[in-house]
Amino acid sequence: MEHKKNPKLDLRKWSGTLFNLGLAVSLGAVLVAFEWKARDQGIIKTFEGMKDEWDEIDIPQTIQTPPPPPPPPTPIEVNIIPDDIDIDKITDIKIDLNTNEQADIPEVQLTEAPIKEDIDVIKDFVDVQAMFKGGMDAWYAYLNKNLKYPSQAKRMGIEGMVIVRFVVNTDGSIQDIELVRSIGGGCDEVAKEVIQNSPNWTPGRIGGRAVRSRMTMPIRFRLN
Repeated sequence: MEHKKNPKLDLRKWSGTLFNLGLAVSLGAVLVAFEWKARDQGIIKTFEGMKDEWDEIDIPQTIQTPPPPPPPPTPIEVNIIPDDIDIDKITDIKIDLNTNEQADIPEVQLTEAPIKEDIDVIKDFVDVQAMFKGGMDAWYAYLNKNLKYPSQAKRMGIEGMVIVRFVVNTDGSIQDIELVRSIGGGCDEVAKEVIQNSPNWTPGRIGGRAVRSRMTMPIRFRLN
């Protein structure tokens, strides 16, 4: 015959509640024990006394006063000296001029009448011929760089020599360009233009003095 258990008499359903209750009672007993031990040793009384002492401390308020202002700068006295001088009031200046000294100045005698030359006169014959700066090698290099063969002369097969005459001034500039010999086909205009646009030349000289001189320069056009 099987014995049946009464559910009301089963204590296992109270195990959790009883465990929590026992845990709470144990924790309370521990806290009571610590509280009692602390009171016996005077720890709580010490902290309470320290609290009372802090309450009685009176901290005075401090007010920081600003620093005094710096003393004012000392004024500087400026002495104004006039720069105007009254010449009439100056009487102490003495200048000793020796007006009795006589110096013999030799007389200049001209044996020949001075030569009067007109600077505008153009010389055909000079002691030193006018020249392109750098010599003939520089002149040929200038022509090779700046002389352009006209396209019309190329089509017509024109070649030959153009002779140009011009004046070299005392400062080396060029003027009065004219054609002595022309070949046509646009070569004449190109030759005159390359002379006109050339840099200043070294002028001709007579007796070491620069003069205006006339120059004749041939320019050859040749088809390759």
